[in-house]
Amino acid sequence: MNFSLNQLRIFLKVVETRSITKASQELSLSQPAVSIQLKNFQEQFDLPLTQLINRRLFITEFGHEIAKTAENIMNEVNEITYKSSLYHGQIAGKLKISIVSTGKYVIPHFLSDFLSAHPHVDLTLDVSNKAQVISDLSENKVDFSLVSTLPKDLNLEKITLMKNELFLVSSALSSLGEFHSIKELPKETPYIYREIGSATRSVMEKYIENHGISIQKKLELTSNEAVKQAVIANMGISIMPIIGIRQELQTKQLKIIPIKDLPIQTNWHIVWNKGTRLTPTAKAFIEHVEANKSRIIDAFFS
Repeated sequence: MNFSLNQLRIFLKVVETRSITKASQELSLSQPAVSIQLKNFQEQFDLPLTQLINRRLFITEFGHEIAKTAENIMNEVNEITYKSSLYHGQIAGKLKISIVSTGKYVIPHFLSDFLSAHPHVDLTLDVSNKAQVISDLSENKVDFSLVSTLPKDLNLEKITLMKNELFLVSSALSSLGEFHSIKELPKETPYIYREIGSATRSVMEKYIENHGISIQKKLELTSNEAVKQAVIANMGISIMPIIGIRQELQTKQLKIIPIKDLPIQTNWHIVWNKGTRLTPTAKAFIEHVEANKSRIIDAFFS
């Protein structure tokens, strides 16, 4: 049996994407090149790794088993590269971070200079809702998480970055004006929520519950971007983090509905499990955040 690391890499990408076309795009290779390498890899096995059914690519059970082994091999190869870089005094290794969806407006600014300074660091960034982020953190699947509300049942270390303010917003097309209390809004006003498990939804639900408001019409969408576009289209109102709608406020697609006891304020935190033995890469990232956080906040979030 004689296969190359390149064939393993291509096969793993095909398994991940379930598509030769997508695999070739993500690997910056031509489709024929991917097909040829996949064929050469397949010829080394008596059992099929993939099947083409009605023009759809399926991975066989045997193919999944080979993929697991291939992933282990590639992880070991990467480990050799990381150790070689560390031997030469360079920061190298994997950095895994999970973030709540609104965090995508925050975390890139804290990663950009760090990744530029340490080109041998491989980043995995998972964007999900709060429930999944906390699950990944509790199961120690990630080095760090970015959250706006701290879970009470986990023992965590944290770096507090900056304020996270949530306002009541509507479309610029809406006739809604200024109100002393959210109770004064017309009862027929539709409210647009994130899905269950979202931190933004939890904050919004708690605020509405505390004010004893009965919602007559509720829409539920599964991302901040979807909520934002629905509000812009004047489908309803929502309580949203201002960090994700600054551009739409500036271009007058959205407007803030002034309410006396808003905004709701939380804080953005980078968190990790207390007592965790951080990798050199993770330690370097924490040091970078602590040393540069004030500069980054002033430059991008003032």
